[in-house]
Amino acid sequence: MPNAPTPHIIEGAVVRSHVPMTERLLDRAFALAFRGLVYAQIWEDPVVDMEALDIQPDSRIVTIASGSCNALSYLTADPAQVTAVDLNTAHIALGRLKIAALRHLPDHDALRRFFVEADNRRNLADYRSLIAPHLDETSRRYWEGRDLAGRRRIHGFARGIYKRGLLGNFIGMAHLIARLYRVDLKVILEATSLEDQRRLFDERIAPVFDKRFIRWLTKQPASLFGLGIPPAQYEALAGDQRMATVLRARLERLACGFSVQDNYFAWQAFNRGYGRAPNAPVPPWLQADNHQAVRDRIDRMTLSHTNFTDHLALQADASLDRYVLLDAQDWMSDAQLTALWSQITRTARSGARVLFRTAGEPTILPGRVPDEILSRWSYSEEEARELIARDRSSIYGGLHLYRFKG
Repeated sequence: MPNAPTPHIIEGAVVRSHVPMTERLLDRAFALAFRGLVYAQIWEDPVVDMEALDIQPDSRIVTIASGSCNALSYLTADPAQVTAVDLNTAHIALGRLKIAALRHLPDHDALRRFFVEADNRRNLADYRSLIAPHLDETSRRYWEGRDLAGRRRIHGFARGIYKRGLLGNFIGMAHLIARLYRVDLKVILEATSLEDQRRLFDERIAPVFDKRFIRWLTKQPASLFGLGIPPAQYEALAGDQRMATVLRARLERLACGFSVQDNYFAWQAFNRGYGRAPNAPVPPWLQADNHQAVRDRIDRMTLSHTNFTDHLALQADASLDRYVLLDAQDWMSDAQLTALWSQITRTARSGARVLFRTAGEPTILPGRVPDEILSRWSYSEEEARELIARDRSSIYGGLHLYRFKG
């Protein structure tokens, strides 16, 4: 059963003790914002993840849950076990909702209406009769409770859940600001080719990043809280460039790097939800062809409201072989990184792999994790460049794969 909200857990992971007070206050503000729902949909590409992880029938995966989309999508690769951990109570409640829906909604059409359309009032009836009776008390209390605006959280699935949460609100604000400059971000989705996408981005969207207000706004670390970027990650993302320049480049890649007909991340960013057409792109776990397989394997997935390192500390030596850290290491101190990689190395079986993303392009581990630990893992910069080039979410600078030497 998920634990009750424990704000100190998130603060312990985010708030830096070694920085000036003004920066610690920003850290605390981010921790406060991060207690609620952040991601209704995860923003890491599960397809490139599964290619990099090379999931086998005996693979035992530990991943950060976030929106749980990728943990569920990994089931399409037929692993032995998937454990999703998260410090955020809302994310655990979302994952448990998705699991209950997969188990108890009658068919793929009902699942699609609930999580793809996600704005149909029939979803509330399905929740009450088919899902809620199978939820644990904590998750049910979360969904039937009210958010800061006084809305019952479960009503998000009748009014557009992807427009809610920290990221949903951030994307909504981006659309609002764009409209102030007479730009409709949805225009990208009308493109019929990559060339058309490029033309629309260059002509309509790119000039917004040159506006004085946008340059000022993106200089404020708090402006990126909605992307799930804490102050500690802000500098890594910016590097030696203006943040407006960095964000323009990331959005350019999302708008122009992949066909919008195949990229559900682009639909989430430019449409604030998935496309409605039957062939519109969706994550693997929501695809009709995968529905029965995911449903049959759902008992292999578990969720835990805990810290990644603390979870590993409870596992046996040489008992796991796939680790997915998302971008959480960007938040960590050297001591936290060392503790994490000590547990990863202790629990790793022969052939284990670790996959993670970074705001900046380079891997952050050399010089921060002791050589006696890191030397037991192999890493290729060329492979990292190839992986990030295929990540359709397009918001990260680096995607890194480490292989255990044993």
